[in-house]
Amino acid sequence: MPTLIESLYYGHLAPEGQVVPRDPEYRQMCGEMSEAMEAWKEKLSGEEFTKLEALIDLQQEIQGLELTATFTYGFKLGAALMIEVHSGYGAEGQLLSQRADEG
Repeated sequence: MPTLIESLYYGHLAPEGQVVPRDPEYRQMCGEMSEAMEAWKEKLSGEEFTKLEALIDLQQEIQGLELTATFTYGFKLGAALMIEVHSGYGAEGQLLSQRADEG
């Protein structure tokens, strides 16, 4: 079994493709979205529906950028926490054990 570092190097890690919410509400909302799109497809002209699809695609691209930024921030935060835990130092450079003694 490859290590995480090897998987990262070979491009086998793709979190965006692995994370699908298991919350039943997610599936329900996806179904509602599909039904709504079908209803709009029947109500709008072909050109209008194409514009609606383009708008939804743009919103999904924006959400993708937001998810990327959130993932990056969370990853950096997790790494910083591990460094702090491993080193025993907080953000101000003081030993965490000294803070516990002061409290």
